[in-house]
Amino acid sequence: MSPNSNPLPGELPSPVNSRVSTYGPCDKDSRAKSHSFYHSQPISGSVLYFCFNLGLTLYNKGVLIRFPFAYTLTALHALCGSIGGFVLLKLGVYVPAKLTDADNLALIAFSALYTINIAVSNLSLQQVTIPFHQVVRAATPIFTILLSMILFGTRSSRQKCASLIPVIIGVGFATYGDYYCTTSGFLLTVLGTLLAAIKTVYTNILQSSSSVSNPTPQVSPAFRYLIPPRLQLHPLDLLTRMAPLAFMQCVILAHMNGELERVRHWSSYEMTSWKAVALGLNGIIAFGLNVVSFTANKKAGPLSMTVAANVKQVLSIILAVLIFDVSISAVNATGILLTLGGGVWYARVEYQEKKARGRMR
Repeated sequence: MSPNSNPLPGELPSPVNSRVSTYGPCDKDSRAKSHSFYHSQPISGSVLYFCFNLGLTLYNKGVLIRFPFAYTLTALHALCGSIGGFVLLKLGVYVPAKLTDADNLALIAFSALYTINIAVSNLSLQQVTIPFHQVVRAATPIFTILLSMILFGTRSSRQKCASLIPVIIGVGFATYGDYYCTTSGFLLTVLGTLLAAIKTVYTNILQSSSSVSNPTPQVSPAFRYLIPPRLQLHPLDLLTRMAPLAFMQCVILAHMNGELERVRHWSSYEMTSWKAVALGLNGIIAFGLNVVSFTANKKAGPLSMTVAANVKQVLSIILAVLIFDVSISAVNATGILLTLGGGVWYARVEYQEKKARGRMR
């Protein structure tokens, strides 16, 4: 059964083997708070993810206007993730899993996937217009379903697939504008969408475990070596392992395209204490988003995450209208309503299917 059609169990796996991440010896109150957050219902994690994602999107819009260095900003986010993860580790919020060399190699490959996804997205934005980029990226749920079919031989219900139609079409209408792309830009945008879907599915697999309620899906022999192992990692454990690798890789990319030199020049002439505080706060919010994102992915599943990202996209348009005085057309407004309606439809179908599975157990 696939990660996107089967929700993970309501609780994290008990530490039955040496590589399961667990909670550390916190005091009773902090452990209770940690338990209530990480063991909350999937809908709670999805709402938190949605709010953090929307907030960071709007914040990044303001930051990138004054600090137009995407790789460096991503490296800052990864650095804050590294620091935050290690602080929580020292506080005993979780205990890191004991992994084998093969497991660590899988995590290194996974971190490279994250970095490549960022690089491909940035490259494609240089060759296509933003409306075109958003429309293609809106198809991420379709790629997620196809990946589950190809890799695991599983299918989503007809109702769930049908609910994706207004979401995807709605994003197209909501972002309707100057559609332009080069051939290479189109291919890079499609590749970036595929990589985003793979990244979301793999994030779920790395945190999941095999159990009676969540059995390991039957992987097609042709793709067996492309599937990461189920490491049963605590969300904070996965973040703390991934963030330093992503930081180093983003710094290398920033150096290769000359961005670090531009950052050094910018810092010499334009950096102020207020801008430094704004960047630091941006990194802290990004850390919060990463924590919530990994946790929500573990509980809600990759398909729900991609749908939430699409709904977030149109809500960011609404807030942009209110905050930045952006004007929209009737077509854009129709798209917003379609996406929001499709998101509600999808959530209802997802809830009904999970309720039905709960009665079957």
